[in-house]
Amino acid sequence: MRTSIAVACLNATLLGLSQFTLAADPPAAPMNHEAMSGETHAAPTDQQLIASAMTAAPRHVAAHATVVAPDGKGGMRTLRKGTNGFTCMPDNPATPGPDPMCWDKNAGDWIDAWLNHKTPPAKVGFMYMLAGGTDFSNTDPYAKEPTSTNHWIKTGPHIMIVGADSAFYDGYPKGADPDTRGPYVMWAGTPYQHLMAPVH
Repeated sequence: MRTSIAVACLNATLLGLSQFTLAADPPAAPMNHEAMSGETHAAPTDQQLIASAMTAAPRHVAAHATVVAPDGKGGMRTLRKGTNGFTCMPDNPATPGPDPMCWDKNAGDWIDAWLNHKTPPAKVGFMYMLAGGTDFSNTDPYAKEPTSTNHWIKTGPHIMIVGADSAFYDGYPKGADPDTRGPYVMWAGTPYQHLMAPVH
């Protein structure tokens, strides 16, 4: 996948997602945005990148996931091969908040479709962003910065369900300015609508 994933953001039963908890597995320490933006601008080591990526998902998922990171040439490099079908990516220290993420294969196909402005495949995917997420437009999948009309929102730790049938999303709030303390649909009415469910 291309480095654009790093700028993006963005993953049991569906009932009671707002009460979903993962307290039993505390994640590794996240990357330090202040340190990363200091005068030296030292690049993080591969071990630091892996530790950051592992904060995105429960420990038992992250421990066996493939870890990738931007390679500086417009592509991705593999830092560690995994065995469970999940892929994790570390925090992007250039963004305002922590945003490491992990996704399964179906969600990876959905991300590729979104990045390339294609129709997402009709298969459910799951993504974790348990360290939080960088603020993003709730209505425009390709917004680059806040405007008076693109409904920029703040998100905390959450999971995402992507690629579901449109009827699935009809059961959740689709307003432009949702209450992010409960599940809601982001990018409603677009091919890339998906469920955002906070993790407390």
